[in-house]
Amino acid sequence: MDKIRSLSDERFLRLLFFLFAGFFLIAAVCMPDRADMLNGLWRIVSQTAKTPTNFFDPTYGGFAGTFLNVGCVTLVAALLYLLPQSKPTASSVIAVLLTAGLSFWGIHVLNMWFGMLGVALYCLVKKQPLGRHVNALLFTTGMAPLFSDLILAYPNALPVGFRWQGLLLALLIGLLVGFFLPAGLAYAPRIHRNCTLFSAAVPVGMTAFFLRAFLYHVLGAARGTTDVGPAADLGVASWGIANIFCLAVFAVCIVLAIALGCKPRDYLRLLKASGYEDDFLAMLGKAATMMNFGVFGLFILLYYNIAALLGGSETVFNAVTLGCIFCMLSISCAGAHPKNVWPVMVGYIGASFLFGWISKGLISAEYAHAIDAQAMLVGLCFAGGLAPLTGRYGWPFGILAGIAHFTLVTSVPLLHGGFCLYNGGFTAAFTCILFVPILEHFIPNKRD
Repeated sequence: MDKIRSLSDERFLRLLFFLFAGFFLIAAVCMPDRADMLNGLWRIVSQTAKTPTNFFDPTYGGFAGTFLNVGCVTLVAALLYLLPQSKPTASSVIAVLLTAGLSFWGIHVLNMWFGMLGVALYCLVKKQPLGRHVNALLFTTGMAPLFSDLILAYPNALPVGFRWQGLLLALLIGLLVGFFLPAGLAYAPRIHRNCTLFSAAVPVGMTAFFLRAFLYHVLGAARGTTDVGPAADLGVASWGIANIFCLAVFAVCIVLAIALGCKPRDYLRLLKASGYEDDFLAMLGKAATMMNFGVFGLFILLYYNIAALLGGSETVFNAVTLGCIFCMLSISCAGAHPKNVWPVMVGYIGASFLFGWISKGLISAEYAHAIDAQAMLVGLCFAGGLAPLTGRYGWPFGILAGIAHFTLVTSVPLLHGGFCLYNGGFTAAFTCILFVPILEHFIPNKRD
């Protein structure tokens, strides 16, 4: 442990990324359907991945094929941070674990590359080292379902298989997306005033909105007219696999934190941080940060289990839900912890029951936004990115932000047609656009 303590923050994060890749790859060979692992990976790659798609479905990857896909994608992400002049930070943790989480239901080892080539072109034109833009490389995967659709289906309504025309179109669009994304990433924090941790969702969501409008509506292609994903069973029960895997991973994080010397007072200091423009690794060190990975991860897992109990169904847990847990975990180094996320969760739970009562009791409408609905489970994952808003202005405004996010999250896919995996983060940006100007004008922040 002395060697780990002596590592620089950058080397420690690189080690952490490889650790998570190892978790996923080990899980792949432990799954009951491991004999079908490679076939499962091929089924994932050879089908469209428009959200929401449950890769645990046997018609896609199954359990082993899905974990193999996630492990390979995470391993690629970890290797990219070995490029010369790469300097992983808290934002890099978001990039890696967000990409890993979304590999359970949208990103795979083929569709992840096209946007990256655009970032490489940007570096070539600007004469900058590729290693400085590894975060941007990974954030291009937020539009991975669009590249799958271009390769396998466009302009048809249904997939027709691999075609050279589709590969060429995906390459051209990927070059366009990746070339302009670094500029969007630099500008995005000005829009939401650093009040959401999923900042990359702004340029990715806006680009997906534009491309969906141009490629499918303006040009009249048959696909992309709804926000419904491909026919995969989102109810594949995986409660046991999800809980056992997460408990094992988070337990390892806590044990490592204790071995690194984390004391209760260290973690209490972390819980006092607002989360606004914070980097826990730089502020509080490796031990407290690892403890937050473990404790915050268990906190997220507890929420999803409560949602399953309230909904009365263990099929809440599928590949999408498991991926969401790691997407939400991605912000645990950049400012999120249980104390500044619980108000957003309370807002989601309260909004679900309040709006359900209004919908069914007062206007006799069919209510589709129960707390265990898949869209709400995914939405909450990215609503956690509003932690800085809670930390800066207080828990009542975190609850209100959670309610606002709950209200908007199922409507935003109408903009990008399910081709943006960062839908909830895009919604969080809209929430900030609504809330932050009012808060800055009327409400002093906690520090003031």
